Amino acid sequence: MARKFFGTDGIRGRTNSGVMTAATAMKVGQAAGRHFVRGGHRHRVVIGKDTRLSGYMMESALVAGFTSVGIDVIMTGPLPTPAIALLTREMRADLGVMISASHNLYADNGIKLFGPDGFKLSDEAEAEIERLIETDIPLVPAEQIGRARRIEDARGRYIHAVKNSVASEVRFDGLKVVVDCAHGAAYQVAPSAIWELGADVIALGVNPNGVNINDGVGSTAIEALQARVVEEQAHIGIALDGDADRLIVVDEKGRAVDGDQIMALIATRMHEKGSLKGGGVVSTVMSNLGLERYLASIGLTLERTKVGDRYVLERMKEGGFNIGGEQSGHMIMLDHSTTGDGTVAAMRVLTSLVRSEKPASEILHLFDPVPQLLKNVRYEGGAPLENATVQSVIAEAEQELEGKGRLVIRPSGTEPVIRVMAEGDDKKQVESVVDRICDAVRAAT
Repeated sequence: MARKFFGTDGIRGRTNSGVMTAATAMKVGQAAGRHFVRGGHRHRVVIGKDTRLSGYMMESALVAGFTSVGIDVIMTGPLPTPAIALLTREMRADLGVMISASHNLYADNGIKLFGPDGFKLSDEAEAEIERLIETDIPLVPAEQIGRARRIEDARGRYIHAVKNSVASEVRFDGLKVVVDCAHGAAYQVAPSAIWELGADVIALGVNPNGVNINDGVGSTAIEALQARVVEEQAHIGIALDGDADRLIVVDEKGRAVDGDQIMALIATRMHEKGSLKGGGVVSTVMSNLGLERYLASIGLTLERTKVGDRYVLERMKEGGFNIGGEQSGHMIMLDHSTTGDGTVAAMRVLTSLVRSEKPASEILHLFDPVPQLLKNVRYEGGAPLENATVQSVIAEAEQELEGKGRLVIRPSGTEPVIRVMAEGDDKKQVESVVDRICDAVRAAT
């Protein structure tokens, strides 16, 4: 059944429109609070947010919703998504909430929910909360209304956890690191954690004003970071997104390094130390074929899932893996976090840089990506992938690429768009395949 509120990563949309209103947020708080009332203890929720203007409005609405059904609320202020997952576990909370639209611009916002174990909710839990949202949820008597309070040491707790992900003997002295926090949730904690381990930190994107999050900065707009790394002659650049669960790196030459290369580095180092679990890495269908071939060359596997870090995480838990992620930069390191954590992944990259005594351009280029092309085709209605002509063109393309590449075609989970991705050793063939399928989809709409 199609969902009205939850997408692949919580609830997200344009603020004051559709599902992303204060009224909906209050209902989400009531529904999630009611769903997680289990036992007679005093229940509590941890609520964090990024730096969007609408964060205050959504936070207030969620607080109203949770307290009205008897849940105590702990507010942390701006903190990365993985910090909220961490604090939910540490504070023995019944659930955690992150108010963020991740890498989207400020006009959007979102609500991500975590269970008491710090992991994102299951499909079943989200479905039940959706059902409750559209019911009349009973409110508690006046004397049972929940209490709300802010805590002041949340940033320090997270910085401590991030530093603890690095071996005690490792220091970053001598490293010059440019850190771009996208004017987002990590604008205080990420530069501080890296500086406290000895690095010379040059901070970008650390002046949030409510409307500049992800605007020309961060992991989806790295041009400013690339220029600054070269200008400062830095050893490396670190780019996080608005809620800091995503990492993109820039090497000392100003070249971008995506999540596939970062996963290759982290997995290789852990494999060498004997700490890699599951015999490989989990990523999505979008990861480059070059990563799969590289991992195979050192005796490791690449397990692929549907797009979305929640599916990566599900497979990691099922198969006993401790490293997973996405080409876009989500990095999940289950030994340290229950969700993607760009700052912890950055710490692992910086550690490898120190220990190898090699430049970032060398340690972060372990394989040559094969040519890969992704195009989006917007459609007005219907189901173009069910069209007979489209299916025929796709079948021909799959046969053409068999043994030489891959084809991934999927509808977007958030907008009326068909995403067409192909990769293979022959760049012209890849472009031809993608264009033929896109033309077929357009003709069918």
